[in-house]
Amino acid sequence: MLDIIRAVGLFAVTNVDDIVLLALFFARGVPPWRVVLGQYLGFAGILAVAIAAALGATLLPPSVLPWLGLLPLALGVKAAWQAWRGGDDSEPAATGALGVAAVTFANGGDNIGVYVPVFATTGITGYVIVFLVLVAVWCGAGRFFATRPLIARALSRWGHVVLPVVLIVIGVLILLGG
Repeated sequence: MLDIIRAVGLFAVTNVDDIVLLALFFARGVPPWRVVLGQYLGFAGILAVAIAAALGATLLPPSVLPWLGLLPLALGVKAAWQAWRGGDDSEPAATGALGVAAVTFANGGDNIGVYVPVFATTGITGYVIVFLVLVAVWCGAGRFFATRPLIARALSRWGHVVLPVVLIVIGVLILLGG
């Protein structure tokens, strides 16, 4: 039971920023299945890297992790460019499942750094199960926040500005964090 509480706490602390991103994706009208699929794909990538590293593999050396910040930075710049141009008929940046996955994975560089020592010293399976259940909870929370009238109006009005800013800030913070 204590491991479950630890896993919940660890997930919450390392993924609080994802709720904002999820709410933004939902508020922008991204089909929910794309957001959920993208979140699971991105988080599965985070877990795969963390588990491989915890098991002694050198899939990504620590010096490479900050460069993951280029993914949300590029997506943010693209979204900002589209917002500045007034949008077009093409799909906005990071609205496909793979775009959501890329943002989730890139935003998870700090998660990897935290998960590796935990996975190396505890049972991986229990944490992974709890984390995968909590991804669904996080998606539900993001959808909930995006559908609250006050929050939805704010995201609808400012989401086209907020999403690029959030993505760019996340990218810069990841780049600088290394």
